[in-house]
Amino acid sequence: MVAKISSGSSLYSALAYNQHKVNAGQAKVIFTNNMVEPKDGNFSIGICTDSFEPYLLANKRTENPVIHISLNPDPKDKLSDEQLAQIAEEYMQKLGYGNQPFVVYKDEDIDRHHIHIVSVKVDETGKMIRDNFQHRLSMRICRDLERKYGLIPANEKQKAEGYSLKAVDPKKSNIKQQIANVVQAASQSWHFQSFNEYKALLSVYNVHVAEVKGEHRGKLYYGIVCAALNEKGEVFGAPIKSSKFGKQAGNDAIQKRIEKSKELIKTNNLKESPKTTISKAFESCKNRADFEKQLLKNQISVLFRENESGRIYGVTFIDHRQKFVFNGSRLGKEFSANVFQQRFNEEKHNSEQEKSPEFAPPQSTFVPDSTLDNLSGLLTIDSRGENPEEEAFIRRMKRKKRRKRKL
Repeated sequence: MVAKISSGSSLYSALAYNQHKVNAGQAKVIFTNNMVEPKDGNFSIGICTDSFEPYLLANKRTENPVIHISLNPDPKDKLSDEQLAQIAEEYMQKLGYGNQPFVVYKDEDIDRHHIHIVSVKVDETGKMIRDNFQHRLSMRICRDLERKYGLIPANEKQKAEGYSLKAVDPKKSNIKQQIANVVQAASQSWHFQSFNEYKALLSVYNVHVAEVKGEHRGKLYYGIVCAALNEKGEVFGAPIKSSKFGKQAGNDAIQKRIEKSKELIKTNNLKESPKTTISKAFESCKNRADFEKQLLKNQISVLFRENESGRIYGVTFIDHRQKFVFNGSRLGKEFSANVFQQRFNEEKHNSEQEKSPEFAPPQSTFVPDSTLDNLSGLLTIDSRGENPEEEAFIRRMKRKKRRKRKL
């Protein structure tokens, strides 16, 4: 079982993320602890907020008092709602949140059923729940619960990384939730040194992101919108503001992530291992398809950016093992686009990429910058840089929230 813990300042975002799934019939509440019990049994955003608000109002110091946890058993583990609820309760008790209000959602929108837990990191006096070495403690709790309930143990890769991202499937109806799953995981767990590298990463999982600018009260507004990509690599469906997926996916958070990633990659010298792997593959490969195949065996994806004539003008590598993205030029001149253009320029641009049975991430399609024009055409951004449709939805949700809280 793999646990993922994230903290934030917005209780509404954490609750809305799960409530949207409940409303769509893709999730349900299976357990609550120290929560206000609604008369109709419906744990709406408003009802849940009533339980958490006293704790948040008492808080004086903690900047990110909201905690959101997902517990992910192995897909082969078949657990009843009662067992999942019991696992969640024991996990929270051992983590130090046994007396806190929390709500447990069972997520059923993908084949791998898992649970989400929303709680707060401050007690009724406003004092922060100690979270020293929390992730280490969480891993130990998961191992204990695996033994107690006979769960399939998480292997070393899963312990370190959690479950792999899953590409958006345009044939399924829950496109928005699929995009959310990719964006939230990528923005919090991966490392990239530029927005284009972030964009390249998401394109592997059939998600396109674009920066939008506007003006609000004389100040420039910068934002990010997301959309799905179909089998042809074309943007389809309505664009979604990244802020809908939480603050971690917003423009400010992504810029901070970029700066943090630069320091981490430099400090830990993360480039050396993939450089060696790429060099060996390049020297021994028969052609471009064989080069890509060899890299995939070592959990590295490569994205080539090409112009209309098929000339390679950019290359990006994605290290799935270390979870970071880097343009070839960052590794050195021997990894620049010109080197690959000279080696592979005689191959057909549309040759089919072979897949490795050991590690086969979804077919990657890097969307050129020109696609930004197509995506922008889907948006209706007013003079303040806001999307009226999105803003109307948020206002409706807030009105619903206030009405429900009067119950």
